[in-house]
Amino acid sequence: MMEMGPPAAFLVLQLLFTINSCEGLYPGSEEGWQVYSTASDPDGRCVCTVVAPARNLCKRDPRSRQLRLLTEQVQNVSQSMEVVDLRTSRDLQYVRDSEPLLRGVDGRLHTYVSNPRTLTTKGLQELKGQMSQLRPLLSVVEQYRLDLQTLTTLRMELYNLSITMTSIQEEIGAYDYEELQQRVLLLETRLHSCMNKLGCGRLTAVSIPITVRASGSRFGSWMTDAMIPSSDSRVWSMDGYYKGRRVLEYRTMGDFTKGQNFVQHLLPHPWAGTGHVVYNGSLFYNKHQSNILVQYHFRSRSVLLQRSLSGAGYNNTFPYSWGGSSDIDLMADEMGLWAVYTSIPNAGNIMVSRLDSNSLEVLRSWDTGFPKRSAGESFMICGTLYVTNSHLAGAKVHFAYHTNTSSYEYTDIPFHNQYSHISMMDYNPRERALYTWNNGHQVLYNVTLFHVIRSDG
Repeated sequence: MMEMGPPAAFLVLQLLFTINSCEGLYPGSEEGWQVYSTASDPDGRCVCTVVAPARNLCKRDPRSRQLRLLTEQVQNVSQSMEVVDLRTSRDLQYVRDSEPLLRGVDGRLHTYVSNPRTLTTKGLQELKGQMSQLRPLLSVVEQYRLDLQTLTTLRMELYNLSITMTSIQEEIGAYDYEELQQRVLLLETRLHSCMNKLGCGRLTAVSIPITVRASGSRFGSWMTDAMIPSSDSRVWSMDGYYKGRRVLEYRTMGDFTKGQNFVQHLLPHPWAGTGHVVYNGSLFYNKHQSNILVQYHFRSRSVLLQRSLSGAGYNNTFPYSWGGSSDIDLMADEMGLWAVYTSIPNAGNIMVSRLDSNSLEVLRSWDTGFPKRSAGESFMICGTLYVTNSHLAGAKVHFAYHTNTSSYEYTDIPFHNQYSHISMMDYNPRERALYTWNNGHQVLYNVTLFHVIRSDG
């Protein structure tokens, strides 16, 4: 496994050349020659998109010009996506081809560490030779750093394009708008494809909040299926934290936003808290006044499994700082299904347990040493538990526990708690976003991850 450093800056130029290209224009005019952006091809050469002015359209219809600029920006993003996609595929194949050599070096190092006497002069020379063969991987890692920033920039360009299209929808006409919208959706799909080729990573930043909807009471939870891969577009909403049984299922995110096209599930057992998760078509939740975990299957509308989380506190014994029977918090990330809780033997410190999603058996547990009552909320990303220091305004991601190394660190990652009372915060690895329930508002945060490349492909 190799960790990548901070992403290098990706420069997007939007420069106006001072060329009088038609009568009536002055240096720097928006109708002059323009460089819309720059990118690099797979071989590292600069690729620029230059658009020349039309000589007979100096006094063009403003709406047509607006659409032209929008179309050119979409084309530019498309070109950049093709470049990144091709280069990422090539570099990823190189990493895969280097996997046997990586495993060989790793095995020899483990052998020498466990038994230093086996290290000979010849063995050392062979190891140095293998390490020299791996040196080209450094340039591949460096390129991944650049591509990561490129993807972030393209995401912002897509977001800005969406805003612009919304503002000119009525002026340009429904047909043109729909056509451009389809292109943006296609680009977003390709963006997700490129992002998925990047490995796991550590959290470095949380975006500004995006309010999706205002509904329900002060406490609750909402979610989409967290399993990777999955094409399930449904959204689920569970209002309240005490003895609730009603789960609303919406067909799409658009339906959830509008509060339409939903069906109701009535759970056979009431829930406690807001730490629910949907994983592979099933709802996993904590049964009211117990430490029993329940798996409810949405398609069959039946309970598939119940199992006690041994020793876990419940009924507000060890909740988060906001209370609400939040003793047991179930969540999922790229690694699978997890339970966050605590017990009396652990002196109220947060426990993290990885669960078998088929049996709900505990596969392994970690004692983080962080007091649960001092935590506002927590979520898992790539096997690391992130803990906020408060559920109120001014909160930040304050603590991280890495299960792969059984180590922790204190962090300082701020985020804007817009509505001042978060009662649910979960990461969705499919969307790479945080879902939160904030004082009757359903809010999303995008996250920035420090990516790594996994040699196992």
